[in-house]
Amino acid sequence: MTGTEEDQKFCLQEVLDTFKLCLSENKEVYLEHYVAGWRGLIKFLNSLGSVFGFIAKDAVNKIHILVTLLNGENGSQYVTVQSMVKYELENDLVDLTKRGRHPESGCRTLLRLHRALRWLELFLERLRTSSEEGKSSVMCSEAYNESLSQFHPWVVRKAAGMAFCMLPGRLAFFEVMNVGPTEQVVAKLGEALPLISEVYQITEELYTQQSLMDLP
Repeated sequence: MTGTEEDQKFCLQEVLDTFKLCLSENKEVYLEHYVAGWRGLIKFLNSLGSVFGFIAKDAVNKIHILVTLLNGENGSQYVTVQSMVKYELENDLVDLTKRGRHPESGCRTLLRLHRALRWLELFLERLRTSSEEGKSSVMCSEAYNESLSQFHPWVVRKAAGMAFCMLPGRLAFFEVMNVGPTEQVVAKLGEALPLISEVYQITEELYTQQSLMDLP
């Protein structure tokens, strides 16, 4: 295997390690590690073929926007999600009610990733707790309907539903995670999902407090 292929290979342990680094002592979310965690999740989506292509491609675009902000002249304001929200709101850098001058604000960009993170969290939790006979297509559809679907137009929901029907079985997902046998994957997911969930909940509470949950 070439180095490039190895770089693109998904490993659940990497995602676990990254999300462990996401939270500061006072529970602020480091944007750099959040982005790195998403890079790992995108490898997971890509490893499953074109089924999740529409979500993976959008996530790649969103990560690019956040990395540009992190590396920009005001990068010090984007160290954590909390500092980003404070900075952008105080400087009127967020389109709060309709699309305007700031279609690629950090707040809006992160919200899109935040919504997709909930879907992946729900899906992975179902994979972790399901029986061997559990249908991944059903688990994925249920997770999608509980999260991302409400933000997608009908035509995207329809396409997603058809794509989920093509998903491989539960064991194929576990093989993709590159952790080892099923029981090890289940245990590793048991470690990773609470971390992902905590990062999600902290972001959710922050966005709710600042009335940012419905950014256009």
